[in-house]
Amino acid sequence: MQPVSVAALAAAREKFFSGQSLPDGLVPAPILRSWQRCAEQGLDAGSSIRAEPMTASELRALHEQNEALRLLSRSELVSLRTEARLTDSVVILTDAKGLVLDTVGSPEFAGQAAEVSLRPGVAWSETSTGTNAIGTALAERRAIEVHGGEHFFEQDGILHCAASPIFDPYGKLAGVLDMSGHASTEHTHAMGLVRLAVEQIEHRFFNRAFDEMTVVRFHRSADLLGTTREGILVFDGARLVAGNRRAMHLVGLDRKALRQSSMDAIFENVGLAVDHGELRARNGERYFASVSAPRATTPTVIGTLPRAPKPRRDGPYFTAETQADLAKAIRLVNAEIPLLITGETGAGKEVFARHLHGQTGRAGKPFIAINCAALPESLIEAELFGYEPGAFTGARKSGAKGLVQQAEGGILFLDEIGDMPLLLQSRLLRVLQDKEVSPLGGGTPSKTDFVVICATNRELTAMVDAGTFRADLYFRIAQFTINLPTLSDMPDRSAVVEVLWSQLGGSHGQLPPTTVNQLADRPWPGNFREMAGALRALAALHDPGETITLQSLAPVAPSVGPTPTLTGDLGTLTETAMRRTVEQHSGNLSAAARALGIDRSTLYRRLVWKN
Repeated sequence: MQPVSVAALAAAREKFFSGQSLPDGLVPAPILRSWQRCAEQGLDAGSSIRAEPMTASELRALHEQNEALRLLSRSELVSLRTEARLTDSVVILTDAKGLVLDTVGSPEFAGQAAEVSLRPGVAWSETSTGTNAIGTALAERRAIEVHGGEHFFEQDGILHCAASPIFDPYGKLAGVLDMSGHASTEHTHAMGLVRLAVEQIEHRFFNRAFDEMTVVRFHRSADLLGTTREGILVFDGARLVAGNRRAMHLVGLDRKALRQSSMDAIFENVGLAVDHGELRARNGERYFASVSAPRATTPTVIGTLPRAPKPRRDGPYFTAETQADLAKAIRLVNAEIPLLITGETGAGKEVFARHLHGQTGRAGKPFIAINCAALPESLIEAELFGYEPGAFTGARKSGAKGLVQQAEGGILFLDEIGDMPLLLQSRLLRVLQDKEVSPLGGGTPSKTDFVVICATNRELTAMVDAGTFRADLYFRIAQFTINLPTLSDMPDRSAVVEVLWSQLGGSHGQLPPTTVNQLADRPWPGNFREMAGALRALAALHDPGETITLQSLAPVAPSVGPTPTLTGDLGTLTETAMRRTVEQHSGNLSAAARALGIDRSTLYRRLVWKN
């Protein structure tokens, strides 16, 4: 339906609010129904909306209640932010009751929108704010645009809003995504952008918690399988329990069919589709399909993040805040949501990731750690994605499986992600989006199942602004960010020393309190890695039962010149400690370097090359 002219809309409002009936087609039917609902509730179109903002604690509670929806929608909010700024608009995410959760977009318009209560914590249901795209989309359970004077309250006439409801896999309203701007501006693409974003969010729901059920993905075009355009139906046994809107449309069902229809009533040959990839529906349509058989896993409920087990206490030292982040991270990995871990060198990013891996549903599956800064740029693509026989000079005759495929079923840990070359970033982005790997040399693409955890000590947002890191890749990997504190930020470094010593000191018993305090008082610019290396050296330099002091770590002063100090991760480790550790490992430099917590090249340079 074409937008109603300002004059015609003003005439329609005057007729409606004076009690006259409106001719058919004067205003869109959903708008007229909404006006009627608002009038029946006794709302006064000429009054001002007095929305009481939530307190900070109430808003935090609201965010926690809708944590899953916010996480699933974060990528779309970020991707729509640029478009919103270009059109002087804001993008709004609400919960199922119309309470605003998040807003992004034009700072200038956001200030004006706040004047009409379009800000986090405010309710935009019809009962609170009359006819508006958010509230009316909830009431009508459909996407809708509300332009200018179509809003019930006169003060909202400055707005043009386009909104679409978000449904979870079980057909329940989860929230609304809205784009709002000036009514005086053309918003030709707003509704299309919102619909596409909601389709992405709803599709992402199905990446979680259906391993124990039969998942049927289908479409008339084989090329659209695995994309947001595919239909998805989920069966618990033979009973239909979940599905997306596109699937319901393809097989001619509405959401009332959920839990009332069966697999046999919808499809003729689901079992055959597993092998043959073709599905025949009872309505006569034929589809290309992918069917995932149920696996024996513990069921979880969509709509909330999977319940996380309590973090174990026998791992690395974590502050209370880091323990809380770990508990969230467990739930996120179980929900297949990527994580970004930030922190200074030596802060324990890989240690955190490995500890996390052991407490998720992917424990026991591979943990593949890749240092993006260490792989040669000429070989990094082949290392990550594998290659076919003869793909390049020097390649193995049989080809090779890449590290990404080796992470199948488990965790892919990309350390120093900020050092990945730009050209490779685009390839990685495609793999993360499609979960499909194509080896070098034109091999057949293969599906992969992994959760990516990235780590960096660099400021990726600054790199995005500088154009040295892809913005779309950043938004893909940073759906949730955990920042690890430095050792100097620890409130009780003595406790850190004692915990690390209990793990590294072997049979030496407890450290004397004086030694603990001396270690705690050191600056440790190399953070946990440096401290762990020093503790390993202390253990190597003392026999069991011997009183442990720091004298053995003090550098030996030469007869002439200043006292040398060792820098970097070595801190104050002495060559004596290194040599003793090498002797304990029968001359194996690699094993000695691991025991000391340093690179083999550093140990080689200090002890071998120097001589």
